[in-house]
Amino acid sequence: MSNPEPSSSPSIAITIPCYQEEHTIAQVVADFKAQLPSAAIYVFDNNCTDRTAEFARAAGATVIREKRQGKGHVVSTIFEVIREDILVMVDGDGTYDATAVHRLLAPILQGDADMMVAARLEQYGDKAFRKFHVAGNQLVCWIINRMFHANISDIFSGYRAFTRDCAQLIPITSHGFDVETELTMQSLYRGMVVKEIEAPYGERPAGSFSKLRTLPDGLRVLLRLFLLLRSYKPLTLFGSVAILLFLGTVAAGTLPLIELIEQHRVISRASAILAISGFMLTCLSLALGLVLSSVNLRLLELERVVIKRINGAKAD
Repeated sequence: MSNPEPSSSPSIAITIPCYQEEHTIAQVVADFKAQLPSAAIYVFDNNCTDRTAEFARAAGATVIREKRQGKGHVVSTIFEVIREDILVMVDGDGTYDATAVHRLLAPILQGDADMMVAARLEQYGDKAFRKFHVAGNQLVCWIINRMFHANISDIFSGYRAFTRDCAQLIPITSHGFDVETELTMQSLYRGMVVKEIEAPYGERPAGSFSKLRTLPDGLRVLLRLFLLLRSYKPLTLFGSVAILLFLGTVAAGTLPLIELIEQHRVISRASAILAISGFMLTCLSLALGLVLSSVNLRLLELERVVIKRINGAKAD
């Protein structure tokens, strides 16, 4: 039984990125139509060669084709073409619980969040995650939480809700499954309120298969994480590198310094050269972080000024 939708609620779009999901897409569409009868449902066909698009249309969804392969391209197109006030994004593999959409939307409808994420790490099936996926998820979350002083527990969840304003402010540069990492980091960087709810995460139905490749996609996520941190948290990243280099400098330079004090000459010349090089790299890394952080702050200020002017023009 579906929960009643709030009266005079904003328009809602259910957006479903899909690649080869003919076994599950019809049920996913039906489940969300049952929960949110007035919501528009869009299935994004990412070059499917099976009957995904056919089954989605038969179930009542609007099908939009994205010819650029990769989930990141699909999400970018979703943000460009969908005009509803609130966007719900969910994978088409049937692993997410449609009944959780009401809890996912509640904070956004109340004006308490810009992005909501359905965290999966409390309630999930025995075979829902591949080996190492949970550990990798927790590692990336730990890094991001430290960098942005956040409290994210599941950065890779594909079940999310956004305000339209939030979606318009997030520039998508990812091409593949690293897009969830970018969505979270871009939102935190721009000061948006990101909250989570716990939602069940099930196993894929028979005949359905995951397109996620553990090693290649894991490495891609780590590379994306580094590039985003370099772009949006340069002082934190290069400052951390500077600290590590300085510790190495101290370790390498201790013996030459003792020799210089006690014997008035340096015997361990290799260590001395290493220490001097380390100190120079420490200063360079710190200076790079400071310069990039300053530039980054100015760009963020410029972005906010432009947004205010655009909103002011719309109001007029």
